[in-house]
Amino acid sequence: MQTSPQAGTVIVIGGALKADSDAVWQRLVDEAGGPGARIAVFPTAAYEPERIAGQIVASLARCGAVAEVVPIAPHLEGVDLQARLNDPSLIARVAACRAVFFSGGAQEYIVDTLLPGGRPTAMLDAIRSVFEAGGVIAGTSAGAAVMSHVMFRDAMDNLAILKGLWRPGREHDRGLGFVRDDLLIDQHFLKRGRIGRMLPALQRSGCRLGLGVDENAAVVIQGARLEVIGGAGALLVDVGNATQDPALPAFNLRGARLSYLEPGDRHDLDSGVTTPAAGKRADPPAPSPWPAAEAGRHFLDILGEGCVLAALRQLLEAPEAEVFGLAWRAGPTPREPRPDVGFEFHFHRGPGFVGWRDPVSDALTLLDARLDVIPVRVAIPLYTPLLAE
Repeated sequence: MQTSPQAGTVIVIGGALKADSDAVWQRLVDEAGGPGARIAVFPTAAYEPERIAGQIVASLARCGAVAEVVPIAPHLEGVDLQARLNDPSLIARVAACRAVFFSGGAQEYIVDTLLPGGRPTAMLDAIRSVFEAGGVIAGTSAGAAVMSHVMFRDAMDNLAILKGLWRPGREHDRGLGFVRDDLLIDQHFLKRGRIGRMLPALQRSGCRLGLGVDENAAVVIQGARLEVIGGAGALLVDVGNATQDPALPAFNLRGARLSYLEPGDRHDLDSGVTTPAAGKRADPPAPSPWPAAEAGRHFLDILGEGCVLAALRQLLEAPEAEVFGLAWRAGPTPREPRPDVGFEFHFHRGPGFVGWRDPVSDALTLLDARLDVIPVRVAIPLYTPLLAE
């Protein structure tokens, strides 16, 4: 398996960091060398680059960094992008930094600016030199999406992606490739139900692993080693042994492996070994060591906010060894001609399924849940009013 260079550190932030998220900013500064570390801030993806860049610089400065804005963004008025991209003095300043940070916004602005037509600019070469010298490449939201070799470009409709909408340069594009080439990064993941686009993207791109980072969470990636930090978690999706039935006329998948990690948890992508945070390791793991959750819940909108995590928690805590959900939409849209097609999500316990929970914070770690996605026909309408007899 070919992988990316392992010299530096990548920090992917799922977006929407809360006000008390200085631990994430501090970790970035520490990885870049601590107080006085020079960090180049690229507001390239932002719709309001001056305001967003100012917020990022302030957050980094609170943690001791010397952060400077690199004024390269399509939405900066009166800026000659080409001149800035090829400015030797600006390129040299970036290359001399210990870290580079990409803001949120629209990830297509980052790749279209720094990697137009797949051709790296001199500025992107300078950014890569920071990484190759052992520095840090970090980004939030759109800035996280660009880290993998394949990235989601404009794929906001999860169900449409499940139904086959997958056009190069539209729903997906090349990313900057700062992580290993079998890993696909996504952000705002559990909040926005993005497992609906992750699974078909893995199947189509040939990536084995997906890392979905939720809002207010970050993952530090150093070679094959992952560590979750921040205030929420990340879902690791492994389709290496998953199968599909090519005879079925819609996306389908059996045997995907899901592991949910929260702050302090570590995972090694090469060995597959997860080390839960210290507070969780105090209790022996077991499939269901806590009072049983309400049994028999069926999620009628599994791609809804937080529903996948709720289903996984139910799988761990309830007496049943399986949980079901449905991904569907009530009516057609211009991009979705088959309103009668939906997808059953079948979560179940497989070999190696186990979970830990911190008894104080209720933080959760869950390993090796299995997921099957099965196309189904949905009645139109799904229900009708009950009439008086």
